[in-house]
Amino acid sequence: MRRRLINSTLAVVLVVIAVFGVSLVIVETRTIGNSAQESVDSEALRLISVVESRLLEDERITSVLLSQQIESKRYALVEIPGRSPIEIGKRPTGSVISSTVEGERGERVTVEESRSAVTREVGRTLMIIGAVALLAIISAVLLAVRQANKLTSPLTDLAETAERLGSGDPRPRHKRYGVPELDRVADVLDASAERIARMLTAERRLAADASHQLRTPLTALSMRIEEISVTDDPDTVKEEASIALTQVERLTDVVERLLTNARDPRTGSAVVFDLDEVVKQQVEEWRPAYRSAGRAIVHSGKQGLRAIGTPGAVAQVLAALIENSLMHGGGTVALRTRVTGNQAVIEVTDEGPGVPPELGARIFERTISGRNSTGIGLAVARDLAEADGGRLELLQQQPAVFALFLSRVARKRQEPERPVR
Repeated sequence: MRRRLINSTLAVVLVVIAVFGVSLVIVETRTIGNSAQESVDSEALRLISVVESRLLEDERITSVLLSQQIESKRYALVEIPGRSPIEIGKRPTGSVISSTVEGERGERVTVEESRSAVTREVGRTLMIIGAVALLAIISAVLLAVRQANKLTSPLTDLAETAERLGSGDPRPRHKRYGVPELDRVADVLDASAERIARMLTAERRLAADASHQLRTPLTALSMRIEEISVTDDPDTVKEEASIALTQVERLTDVVERLLTNARDPRTGSAVVFDLDEVVKQQVEEWRPAYRSAGRAIVHSGKQGLRAIGTPGAVAQVLAALIENSLMHGGGTVALRTRVTGNQAVIEVTDEGPGVPPELGARIFERTISGRNSTGIGLAVARDLAEADGGRLELLQQQPAVFALFLSRVARKRQEPERPVR
């Protein structure tokens, strides 16, 4: 492309020089020739006027007197009837420019100049025109090279940007070139890079969320299947199979929630559900794990609460909080349900050291963790809560008290709090 730009610019300049240069040469050649002819004619007229005035006054006419009236490089011949011809200068040879004028008394003056002088003048003019044309060509080449670089360098950069996008590097360059068309292409590439970066981020986030959120249901499912494989009691097999099916349903719900949040985090599928059932199910599911760790998990608070949300999502939020207490907390983990205003609240607390002060404000950020964990669980839990219009907060750092707020559906009669068990 650079060579084509330079060649096209140079071709245009050469055409312009050829058209105007040839015309200028023709005009200048004619102008110089006409000027030389007019000068010779003027000198012939001047000489004839001098000769006539001398003749009228009957004065002497000499070559010295007449030589002062013409240029030294020219030749003049003065012919007066009855007198010898008077020659001034050396008569030129070859092609000449000549002018002859006759007076009233028969006198005649002839002035001649060699055409070589005109040729030399034309040659000097051609040299000047040629120098100007050469300067124009050099300037055009330099301008073409500069313009070609100005156009090809951005195109090279844009090609490299497109290649980087194709190779999986979606970083936008935010580089502009001062050419509207090229800047428009750069804007589109940068916008595409940002979209690709968001898509890759969403995919990585989905993969991380899926690996984290599916870990607990899969572990529980594998435990149930192991129980089925080692027992011969039909009732036990039936019970464990029923629990396993419940785990499969939860697993399906988790996958659907993850995919829904990946497509649009604001999209929810909230319904009115019984909060007690979700809390009880989580307590029963996690009790074996806590028993193995030598710890307990209990539930207290108001009964019969009905909230608006997605049961699977609420279960996942509670599972994340309970698992967080199992990994980072200590002592008994307590789930307490209460009512504040038009909201149902589930608090999860333990007897451990709590959340470090430096992590309190950032505990729900991704990759933020007090120990060697992924730092994803609480962030995903917060997203799940907000997807259905709820919210997840850290009410107290030491000991840690997490609270899930959900919109409540009021009953005509609220049951009293039940004791801790």
